[in-house]
Amino acid sequence: MVATRLRPFGASVFAEMTELANRHQAINLSQGFPDFDGPAEIFDAALAAMRAGANQYARSRGHLELVRAISETRAQLYGLSYDPETEVVVFSGATEGILSSLLGLLNPGDEVILIEPFYDSYPVCVTLAGAVPRYVTLKFPDFALDVAELERQITKRTRVLVLNTPHNPTGKVFTPAELGAVADLCVRHDLVVLADEVYEHLTFDGRRHLPIATVPGMRERTLTLSSTGKTFSLTGWKVGWATGPQRLVDAAQAAHQFVTFATATPFQVAMATALRRFILGGDYLADFQRQYAARRDFLVRALTNAGFAVAIPAGTYFIVADFSRLSSEDDQTFARRLVTEHGVATIPPGAFYAAHPEEGRRLLRFAFCKRLETLEAAAARLRALR
Repeated sequence: MVATRLRPFGASVFAEMTELANRHQAINLSQGFPDFDGPAEIFDAALAAMRAGANQYARSRGHLELVRAISETRAQLYGLSYDPETEVVVFSGATEGILSSLLGLLNPGDEVILIEPFYDSYPVCVTLAGAVPRYVTLKFPDFALDVAELERQITKRTRVLVLNTPHNPTGKVFTPAELGAVADLCVRHDLVVLADEVYEHLTFDGRRHLPIATVPGMRERTLTLSSTGKTFSLTGWKVGWATGPQRLVDAAQAAHQFVTFATATPFQVAMATALRRFILGGDYLADFQRQYAARRDFLVRALTNAGFAVAIPAGTYFIVADFSRLSSEDDQTFARRLVTEHGVATIPPGAFYAAHPEEGRRLLRFAFCKRLETLEAAAARLRALR
């Protein structure tokens, strides 16, 4: 028996497409998890933490080693200063962070601006908080933000704007001009921004991630989410966090303490080591971005050669492509046929739209967080589409 408020959302499209891929032994370019592991030094750090006794509940807001490392990282990379003990909170993954943050920030009847296509947990979390989503739509192929439409969606009940950059599923990186326009609206209308920046280290072609908290007037009204799952190819460890002013962190913590209370202690200690070793020092990020740029470029060529029209992503590890030249089917039908007949699993992004689902019906989302051999095998199967 499923609660009434959850019935409209059904099963997650990620789980559905991965199950279909497994059933048909398809190459899984649907769910965004790598088919390789991150640096072995992080595993060693986790084992060392376990053997040293870091196996009991951590501090609910986050192990002190990790929150200090997070604070150091934000300061060094972006010039953003956060008190590690009062302005950082650690979650069991950024998805839990989204839920806990919205539960803590919203009252029933409040409104939340969501930019579609969206990560599918956003409207669910808004609904669980008793709030009402309002939508602004990005359109293929450039996914430019319509600032005038964004302002039209703001009402007296609007409390929060959820901003995801680099953006899943489109790969868009919001421009400084777009962020400035968003900041201006948030200041004028007294909105809080929940900034989902889990792909902050995955940008390409000289584009640099700009946290909206760095825009004048936004540090005090932005709660920024990030995680280590994407950066270190360890999505199963589920270590995420938020940084922001104490009043917003306190709101998220008020819910988090009753959702998961604390995140796995040895993984937190290991991630503190990872942030200091690989983000604050060394050339890990440069190599990370270079390797992902090569994967992106390979899959862009493969999709183009197969007949797709491709929106080249500036960030994340996803590509959105238009299949109109290949089929007149909708995204769900074509995605399922791609699995059953060609052995390649993708995500039909119609599930990421609410106001204008027609915008996703000719599109598919491909994940390129895979070994090059996996992408080569997928490319060979996609060539049959021609």
